[in-house]
Amino acid sequence: MADTRLIQGRYRLLDLIGRGGMGEVWRARDESLGRQVAVKCLKPLGPEQEASFTKVLRERFRREARVAAALQHRGITVVHDFGEHEGLLYLVMELLEGRNLSQLLEDNKQHPLSVDRIVDITEQVAYALAYTHEQGIVHRDLKPANIMRLTDGTVKICDFGIARLGHDIGLTSKLTGTGIAMGTPHYMSPEQIGGSQVDHRSDLYSLGCVLYEIATGVPPFDLEDAWSVLVGHRDTAPEPPRTHRPELPEFMEQIVLDLLAKSPDGRPGDARELAHRVARARSGVAPHAPVGTAPAPSAAGDPRLPSWTRGMTTGRKAGAASAAHAPPPDTSAGLTGEWIPRAPGRPGAVLSEPRRPTPAPELLAVLTSRHSAGLSLGRLGRWEEAGEVHRAVAAEREHVLGPDHPDTLASRYEVGFTLSRTGRAADALREYTKVAEGRERALGAEHADTLAARQEMAYVLGQLGRHFEAHQMYTDVLASRERAMGADHPDTLRCRHNLAFNLSRLGRLEDSHRMAVDVAAARARVLGETHPDTLVTRYEVAYARGQLGRWNEALQTYREVADARVRSLGRDHPDSLAARYEVGISLGRLGRSAEALALYRELVEDRTRVHGPDAPETLRARHGLGVNLGRLGRWEEALDEARNVAAIRGRVLGPEHPETLVSRREVAVGLGWLGRWSDALAAYRQVAVARDRVLGPEHPDALASRNDEAHCLEQLGRSAEAVDLYRRVAALRQQRGGGT
Repeated sequence: MADTRLIQGRYRLLDLIGRGGMGEVWRARDESLGRQVAVKCLKPLGPEQEASFTKVLRERFRREARVAAALQHRGITVVHDFGEHEGLLYLVMELLEGRNLSQLLEDNKQHPLSVDRIVDITEQVAYALAYTHEQGIVHRDLKPANIMRLTDGTVKICDFGIARLGHDIGLTSKLTGTGIAMGTPHYMSPEQIGGSQVDHRSDLYSLGCVLYEIATGVPPFDLEDAWSVLVGHRDTAPEPPRTHRPELPEFMEQIVLDLLAKSPDGRPGDARELAHRVARARSGVAPHAPVGTAPAPSAAGDPRLPSWTRGMTTGRKAGAASAAHAPPPDTSAGLTGEWIPRAPGRPGAVLSEPRRPTPAPELLAVLTSRHSAGLSLGRLGRWEEAGEVHRAVAAEREHVLGPDHPDTLASRYEVGFTLSRTGRAADALREYTKVAEGRERALGAEHADTLAARQEMAYVLGQLGRHFEAHQMYTDVLASRERAMGADHPDTLRCRHNLAFNLSRLGRLEDSHRMAVDVAAARARVLGETHPDTLVTRYEVAYARGQLGRWNEALQTYREVADARVRSLGRDHPDSLAARYEVGISLGRLGRSAEALALYRELVEDRTRVHGPDAPETLRARHGLGVNLGRLGRWEEALDEARNVAAIRGRVLGPEHPETLVSRREVAVGLGWLGRWSDALAAYRQVAVARDRVLGPEHPDALASRNDEAHCLEQLGRSAEAVDLYRRVAALRQQRGGGT
């Protein structure tokens, strides 16, 4: 094709930059706008083609080209124009500077890409697929050659619409004479191979194949001929990627294996769920945690329980965030007798320290009463006030009893708890560390109180994103508890529950799920099927199933937990309301938005009655209601709801509280869907500026907001500004990821 050839008198073809089964790609100059573009030219429609086939091809091409041109997302190649010229169908696209994943592997001599780059590519592609799938578009031919990594780090998917076109009109069969379904054998889903119905989950399978290859250097079924490859996809389980590359993180291996499930139902429910899963693993942010339970009554007198459970309480749920969740009663708060610290590791030895005057019983009684008042404030969710009380009592107890007296350490323990509940995890860790050290000196390394402090250290390590350290500490505490108390002691089961939760933070979702199932069964056997602790763990089982994309099972388990809590705790108990909220989340994930909407309306009414219209949990339910209005296309109503919730959250929580910013972003989303892009841009920018200020410009949420802003600029036709912003975001992501 001559380099002077003009298409439609506008696009001058310059250099051939790619050739495939459906045509060629040329670097070209748009003579009207003076910019360089890429022009994909499909194979010519010559006279040898059947007239009926040519007519269908032209019509389908126009339809699919319009679909591709309508896709506006930072992770999808922009289509500027399309048409037909002298029997040649063509698409005009943005010219991308970078290398596709196939070329990157070739550049790397078929060695796998770096872990940071793999994770970044996974997240970006997942978000792009999420957008297109939400538009009802399936790619059908996702492969390394169709995924481009630009020089600024942005990842884009190419050829949307073209692959769909080839599938819908049987183009592959017409051109090659074969009956093979559209797609490339190494990246085809089992349902494509079998000719079954294909939906968005087929793209997820193909993405799993792509990730397997860039993570290990070879496709999952690297066999001699196309037929063997297809049979492998259909019938053979892939080797775990870590058998090829042991240093690959377990969470990444699990993601790949989940994507490669033979049945579509076994894969993640959708690409957005996958993107969020990767984002959490990258940032160390804990997934949404189930709400904890209030203290249960003493087990004394319950004939179902062994005698050693008497006096035990349900304790704390790792990751719980409910204001109604109370700390366990402090069993040492009333200790007022003479106490002699013992030397660590020497049962009969005592530490030498100056004799303190025996405090007056009246003073000790006052301090005990104030300590109890602090616990009551915590049960009411008044954590700041509770913290002030506990700090004051701890200081007085240290003065009159000494720094390592059990009462002093009990107060400092509660100081740590209030710090963790008010978002000061680093301060809480320092406090718990001092408590653990003091209790080890005074009581021994394996005393129940020492282990309790170390377990709380593990929890706040998780809050800080230090999940590997948390895992090690939970493992050590669990071993000590099993030695001292046995496998079925409630404190041992509580530690195993926390360990299961932390495994999910590490991306080890299958391990987390298995452990949670085991703990739920053990708690049911020891404590009873409807005991609050049993239901908390079953709640965690449901959460793990959702993260694994098993949303139907998650929905069923959440419903069972909700029903059990309603029966045992009452319909209006915070834990019952929390389980009902998660039922709504699951319905939304399954695309059952009308049912989710009805549930959230009911939940808003109940939370308003129980907690008031301005309570954070009421507003969370209203947020869910607004999201599902949007999913149902009722964007005017969704926008009104988002604005109302944002205003109340701003007043109650503060204008820059994370939940306030989430609602303000939802306002921007609604404006965009209603085509009010200028207003949406202003809203997105306000959220981005606030997140930069509160979280820092490199935080994942801040970067996501800047990408929202860039997408809005694209919608407004301000492409240069959008590209510049995307590049800045990519640079920050690279910087945050260590420069890869």
